[in-house]
Amino acid sequence: MITVTNLSFHFGGQTLFKNVDLKFTPGNCYGIIGANGAGKSTFFRLLCGELEPSTGEISVPDSVRMSVLKQDHFAFEEFTVLDTVIMGNVRLYEIMKEKDALYAKDDFSEEDGIKASELEAEFAELNGWEAESEVSKLITGLGLEADIIYSEMSAIKESEKVKVLLAQALFGNPDIILLDEPTNGLDLPAVTWLEDFLADYFGTVLVISHDRHFLNDVCTNIVDIDYGNIKMYVGNYEFWYESSQLIQKMIKQQNKKNEDKIKELQSFIARFSANKSKSRQATSRRKLLEKITIEELPASSRRYPYINFDIDRQLGKDILTVSDLSLTLDGIKLLDKISFNVSKDDKIAFVGNEMSISALFKVLNEELTPDGGSFKWGISTSRSYFPHDNSAFFNGHNETIIDWMRAYSSDQTEAYLRGFLGRMLFSGDSVYKPVNVLSGGEKVRCMFSRMMLKGANVLMLDQPTDHLDLESITAVNNALTDYKSVVLFSSHDYEIVNTVANRIIEITPEGMTDYLGTYEQFVEMKTAKEASGN
Repeated sequence: MITVTNLSFHFGGQTLFKNVDLKFTPGNCYGIIGANGAGKSTFFRLLCGELEPSTGEISVPDSVRMSVLKQDHFAFEEFTVLDTVIMGNVRLYEIMKEKDALYAKDDFSEEDGIKASELEAEFAELNGWEAESEVSKLITGLGLEADIIYSEMSAIKESEKVKVLLAQALFGNPDIILLDEPTNGLDLPAVTWLEDFLADYFGTVLVISHDRHFLNDVCTNIVDIDYGNIKMYVGNYEFWYESSQLIQKMIKQQNKKNEDKIKELQSFIARFSANKSKSRQATSRRKLLEKITIEELPASSRRYPYINFDIDRQLGKDILTVSDLSLTLDGIKLLDKISFNVSKDDKIAFVGNEMSISALFKVLNEELTPDGGSFKWGISTSRSYFPHDNSAFFNGHNETIIDWMRAYSSDQTEAYLRGFLGRMLFSGDSVYKPVNVLSGGEKVRCMFSRMMLKGANVLMLDQPTDHLDLESITAVNNALTDYKSVVLFSSHDYEIVNTVANRIIEITPEGMTDYLGTYEQFVEMKTAKEASGN
């Protein structure tokens, strides 16, 4: 259990939150939500003791073991994957090293033997004999090969390091697990495995995530950081969202009644204040007006960008034909005779091997030349591409956001560009920020702005929601759902894949599977086939 009492935290003259009283109990999973900058990661650092609160206290029983997902992917380069994961239980790892040091001694004494027996007893109590087996289960559950546990961390890819550090946080049955963006970098099957793991977990889990489906599946409670406060609500993210929208709507409706009453009173005063016969009534209404206050909405930090894709022209009959595309890069086969046709009602989610999917998008955008096969776009198509790596659009560029946007806009006026960028949450002087210093989320919003200005009738998007907060992801989801033309996309966000796509193409280095239906239906189909042995 974690008990938070009268917690406040001030940073740089700003109060992130104050007077916070919360209890986190075993058997529950708490989703920590809030806009970027609201203080989610800071709250985690307070809970695990990295930061001291300005006021109040955080109480965790001494007997309780807390595990935290590490964010530095290169912190364990000199260790094996096996050792790195076992380090999730610090005491077990210490015992292992102590045992190894003792047994390696040339002059092993009787005292050493007594110490070794004590260590062996504690080692067994901490399930040390099952440690390697547990590491293998965690690693394979997250989609890595079992023999990777003997590799050095320095020898594996960063995408694999992400999964190893997640396995480290889950290892050894900790009483409390703190997970900051655990689904970042995970493919959809790994996310599903993690959801199942946490659903069965006995301890206390706190998780920060921008993945709405993940929050809905694993969370029993939502902890909302907003309005300079932290409040806990029972239920998953969807229940919290719908409840909060209903409350906001009710407040607005009440405000509307007050506003209408005030306008009525102001109109009466304006019309009759100079009329002697009505002056008494005007005076009484002025006094009533002074007593009425409009209940303003709290100053929420949540802001939704306006994302909307219009099309410059309607699609014709022929859109895209892909025939026997093959591609090998650096000795790795990524595409093997990929063939499919795109129809005008298609919104296709590409799932499977991410390197293969990115390679396919680059081929279709004529950035890579395939080894074999062909593809042909219809003459009526106009395309806009969102690459997985957008650095080429920003690195080495010194122009401001507004000048960067001007290169993609037919309307070059300052007023138009400022208005457009304002809807994408670039307001005031922020439009004069150099693009080469933007955050990941700001760059993504710039890329979406560029795409909206093009008016394309085919959108290609490779992992577009990386670096975005919940509000921006929701805006992207709604925009792609409402878009009246063809979308070819990949995403780690289950909700977007399941609600936008009406067709799923799974690509692996060995080939592809083409399925007409939602992602949920596709998963059910695959599960049924695996169960039947086909």
